[in-house]
Amino acid sequence: MTYPRFVVTDFETTGHASKGNDRIIQASFVVIENKQITGQYTSFFNPETPIPVFIEELTGITDEMVKDAPLFHEAAKDILPLLDGAVFVAHNVSFDLQFLQSELERAGYMPFSGAAIDTVELARFVWPTSDSYKLGDLTGNLGLSHDRPHQADSDAYVTAEMLLMMIEKLADLPMVTLEKLEQLAVRLKSDIYLLIKAIIEEKQLNIEQLSEKTEVYRGLALRKKNVEKRMIEKNHLPYPETNEEKRALLSVMSHFEPRQSQMNMMDLIHESLQSSSHLAIEAGTGTGKSLGYLLPAVYRSKERKEPIIVSTYTIILQQQLLQKEIRQLQELLPFRLLAAVLKGRSHYIDLYKFSQSLKEKRDSYDFALAKMQILTWLLETETGDVDEINLSSGGELFWNEIKQDGDYMNKGRKAWLDKDFYLHAKKQAKEADIVITNHSFLVADLMAKTPVFPTYSHVIIDEAHHFERAARDRLGLSIDQITFKHLFGKIGLYDQKELFFNIEKLFAKYQQTQDEEKRRAVDRKLQELQFESDEWFKVLQMFFEQHTKKRAGNWHRRQLRLTTETRNLLYWDHVEYGAERIDSLLQELVVWMKQQLEKMGKFREQMAAAEQAKMDGFKETIEEWQAYQLALEKIIFRPEDDEVIWMEGDSRSFANTFVIKAHPIEAVKLIKETILDKKHVIFTSATLTVNGSFRFFAEESGLSAFDHKEVILPSPFDFKQNCRMIIPNDVPEVKSVHQEEYVESLANHLTAVAEAAKGRMLVLFTSFDMMKKTYDLMKDSGLLDEYILLAQGITNGSRARLTRNFQRFDKAILFGTNSFWEGIDIRGEDLSCLVIVRLPFAPPDDPFTQAKNEQFAQKGKNAFSAYSLPQAVLRFKQGFGRLIRSSTDRGIIIVFDRRIQTSAYGKTFLQSIPPIPVEEAALDETISIVENWL
Repeated sequence: MTYPRFVVTDFETTGHASKGNDRIIQASFVVIENKQITGQYTSFFNPETPIPVFIEELTGITDEMVKDAPLFHEAAKDILPLLDGAVFVAHNVSFDLQFLQSELERAGYMPFSGAAIDTVELARFVWPTSDSYKLGDLTGNLGLSHDRPHQADSDAYVTAEMLLMMIEKLADLPMVTLEKLEQLAVRLKSDIYLLIKAIIEEKQLNIEQLSEKTEVYRGLALRKKNVEKRMIEKNHLPYPETNEEKRALLSVMSHFEPRQSQMNMMDLIHESLQSSSHLAIEAGTGTGKSLGYLLPAVYRSKERKEPIIVSTYTIILQQQLLQKEIRQLQELLPFRLLAAVLKGRSHYIDLYKFSQSLKEKRDSYDFALAKMQILTWLLETETGDVDEINLSSGGELFWNEIKQDGDYMNKGRKAWLDKDFYLHAKKQAKEADIVITNHSFLVADLMAKTPVFPTYSHVIIDEAHHFERAARDRLGLSIDQITFKHLFGKIGLYDQKELFFNIEKLFAKYQQTQDEEKRRAVDRKLQELQFESDEWFKVLQMFFEQHTKKRAGNWHRRQLRLTTETRNLLYWDHVEYGAERIDSLLQELVVWMKQQLEKMGKFREQMAAAEQAKMDGFKETIEEWQAYQLALEKIIFRPEDDEVIWMEGDSRSFANTFVIKAHPIEAVKLIKETILDKKHVIFTSATLTVNGSFRFFAEESGLSAFDHKEVILPSPFDFKQNCRMIIPNDVPEVKSVHQEEYVESLANHLTAVAEAAKGRMLVLFTSFDMMKKTYDLMKDSGLLDEYILLAQGITNGSRARLTRNFQRFDKAILFGTNSFWEGIDIRGEDLSCLVIVRLPFAPPDDPFTQAKNEQFAQKGKNAFSAYSLPQAVLRFKQGFGRLIRSSTDRGIIIVFDRRIQTSAYGKTFLQSIPPIPVEEAALDETISIVENWL
C-alpha cells in the first residue's frame, strides 16, 4: 500500500461560528505525496464582513488586506481538485473541516467526504510527554521555524512538516506497538488508523531490527532499564572551600554569573552537613538556592557513601532539579553524580495490569487514547512515573486502573517483576547520591513501619514554607460521595458483573459449591448500602445548605466547620442516624468479604494469573472499604480535640464537590518525632521569615525546640533601582462600600493601568468571586478589545498553559488567585506590572483559621499577630516574588489594599520585602508613573 496523499490545511477566520456569520479570511493547503511536500496553495478571501479587532491582533490580517481578495466560491474551482481523493489534515481538524463544509455549502458544492486526520489527536500519542499540544508550543519544542503564527500559510506549512516528523517517528516504532495502536485507533475521532495501517504495510516489506534501547516482553515493547551503580571514589574528594575554587568549578556552566550569596549558601550548607546541626536558610530570589544546596550535598553524599534526600513541594521544582541543576552539576563535577526520584507507589504504572487492559475490547475514547499514549511512552520512559505523561482527565481515570497499588504478588505480577518501575525506582534510589522526593511521600515514609527510602542521615527540605501543611494533609482524613461511588462500583451488585460477581464465580469454581441464598443476601446488603449512602448524602446536603451561606468572596463555594455547637444543630441527628446505618452495613459486608478471601486463600496456588489478580483486587478493595469506614467513624462519631473537621462544597454541583475533611490543627509533634529527632534537616525557601524573624516558621515546624542556625541570604537583585510600589489613594476602602461599587472602581483603575502598561500585567486576588466580577467588567467594557484577558478558572487551561499564553501575546492581562501567588516564573518584559488587590489574609470564617485562632487564644496568645499576620506576610512575599525574576527585570507593583499604609501592622508587610520606593498616588498620577517607568 502506498501512503495516501495528504492535504494539510489551515484557515484563518473571523470567529468560531462556522454555522453562523463567521467566514474564512485566509486559507492554505499544503500537499504531501510519498512523504514529501510537493506544493502549497494560499489565498486571502473577502469575508464580506469586517474583521474583529481581536482577530486582527491575533493574525495581523486587516480589512485592507482582504478588500480586493476573491470570495471563497470564486476560488473553489482551484481548491476542490487539491482535495479530490486526499486525506484532509489540520491541527484541530474539526474546526477547519466545519468551515470548509460551510463555505462549500454556501458556494453550492457537495461537502468534502474524504478521510480526515487531526494532528492534535495524533501528537497526543506520538509525543505523549509534551506539556502542550498547541501548534506554537509543539513546533517550538521541535525546533521548526514558525515565523508567522496565526497566518494560514505559515501554520499549514509547519503543520505539514510536523506531520512528516510524526510519520517518521511512528515508522520507527516496533511492529508490536504499531499493531496495538492500529487496533485502538479505530476508537479515535479522526481517521488516524489509515495512517498507521499504511506504516505497518510499509514496515512489513522489511525485516524489523529493534533499537538497542528497546526490548519486547510478553508482547509489550519497552525501553530497557539499567540500574546505575554508585561510583565509590577511591580518593578523598575535597569540597571547594574557597570562592576561587567554587568559581573555577562553576565557570564551566554556560551563562555563569558569580553570585556571592550562592557561594555563602554553599558554605553554610556544607558546614551544617558536617556538624549535623539543623539549619533554616531563607534564600532570596536570584540566590541560586538549588545549586546552593546541591553542590555541598553531593560532596557530603560521596563522603558518607549514602544518599542525601532532597524534598520539594511541587512537581515543577522536582523536574527543574533533575533536568537543569543536576545536569549542570553532572557536567562540571570532577566525578560521576547519580540522582534518582522516588515517589509514592501510585505514581508508577503496573505493567501486568496494563498488559491485561490491552485485551479489553470496549474502550471509551479517553481510555483508547490513554492506552495509545502509554504504548508510545513505554518506549521512552525509564521511570514509569505518571508525572511524565500528559493524560486527559479521562486518561487519569484509566491510570487509576493500571497504577501500582500493593505488594500483592500474584502469578501475573511475578512475571513482570524484573520490569517493575517501582522496584526499579527503589533500587536506583539505593545507588543514588541525591534522592529527590516530595514532602507528602517523605512524611508518609517517615511514618511507615517499613520505610521505602534507603538509609540516610541528611534531608534538605526545599519549598519548606509548605512542609508543615504537607504533613497535616498527610495525616488528614476525608469522606466524599465520589470516592464512595468509586469504591462501591469496584465491588458492584451481582448483575453488574464486577468484583462481587467475579469472586462468587471463583468461589463456585474452586469450592465446587455456591450458596445462592447467601449470595442473594449479600446482594441485598449491597443494594441497601447503595440506597442508604444515596439517602445519607442527601441528608448531608440538606444539613449543609441549611446551616451555610455562600462565603463572602468565594462565589458558590461554601464551608461549615463541625464543632460541638454545629453537632447540636437541626438535622445533625439525621446525619448521625444515616452514618450509623452505613457503618453497620459496611461492617457486615467487610466481615463477609474477609471470610470469602480467607476461604479462597487455600486455592491461590491453583489459580491462573488473572484469577489471582482478581483476588488481589478484592483484598485491596477490602482495605479501601475499611479505611473509608474508619474515616466515617472518626469524623462523625469520634472527633479529636486537636483536629479541625469541616464540610465544604460548591452549591452548583454538590455531588461532585462535597467533602468532609478532618485535619490535625498542627503537625509539630509528628515533625519533631519522625524527622527532627532522627535526621539532620536543612529547611530552605525564598519565604521563611516575617519582618526578618524565623520565629513563626520555627514554631510551626517544631524547629524552635532544637538547637539550630537561622540565616537570611538577601536577593542579589537591585530592587531599589528596578522596582517601585504604588498604593492608589483614590480607590474606596473595600469594607466602606458595597462590593459592586468597589469592584467597579477597581476595574476602572486596572483598565487604565493596563493601557498604560500595554498589558504585561499579573493581577493577584484573594477571592475568586471578586476576580470574576472584575474580569467580567473589564471584558464587557469594550475598552480592552485589543488585549487578551486570561483568568484562572474562567478561561480554559492549567496554570502553566495560562502563563504560556500570557507570555505569547504582547497585550495580555493575567488574573489569578491562590496557586498564582507562587511558582510562576515570568522573566523579562513579559511581566512588568504586578497588582495585589488585597493583602492575602485567610478569610476569618475559614475553618482551619478559626481552629488555629482558638488554639492560640487557649494559650493566651494574640491569634492575629501569632498566626494570621505571619501567614499573610509569607503569602504576600510569595506574590511579590513574581515580579523581579532576573537581574535585568524592571517592574511596578500596585497594592490596592491601603491597610499596608494605614494599619499598625501594614509596616510588617513592607519590612518583610526588599526595600523599594513606595508612594501613594491617584489614578492620573499612577498612569503617568507607569508610562514613564516602563
